[in-house]
Amino acid sequence: MKHRIFIAREQYKVSCAHMTVFPDGTKERLHGHNYSLGLALDLDRVDLASMIAFAPLKQALGELCAAWKERVLLAAHNPHFTVAKDDGKELDFSLCGDHYVLPRGDALLLPIDNISVEALAAHVADLLRAKIVALSNGHILAFEVTVAESPGQGASCAIALR
Repeated sequence: MKHRIFIAREQYKVSCAHMTVFPDGTKERLHGHNYSLGLALDLDRVDLASMIAFAPLKQALGELCAAWKERVLLAAHNPHFTVAKDDGKELDFSLCGDHYVLPRGDALLLPIDNISVEALAAHVADLLRAKIVALSNGHILAFEVTVAESPGQGASCAIALR
């Protein structure tokens, strides 16, 4: 028997901007989404002794949304991305040959190679893994993170823990 619990509430939505890069070195124009984040845990049992607290998971999702809120997400490991200057006040960069200067507080560099829902779902899963393992008590079989960029369109990343 396998059980699933999930958190995908309206409050785990974040408005931010991005530019997805394609393998040929072209990219989308800068635009925004109201990304929705969700988390599901697959459990081997649901008795009182193996209960998983939702509060730390909700806190982690809320902190992630707060960090991304109203930011331009940039993939620091993208081969088409170069930083000319990052002095704490401004971020001067090029992406796919286009030049940008943003206030540093508006830009968030993520340690991934693209800002796509697939890459964001994998990144969020990596960020949440340690917290989920700490809560597990050995009863979490796997977890899945979902990132939706619009209703009915997104990606997920599932990680087996045992």
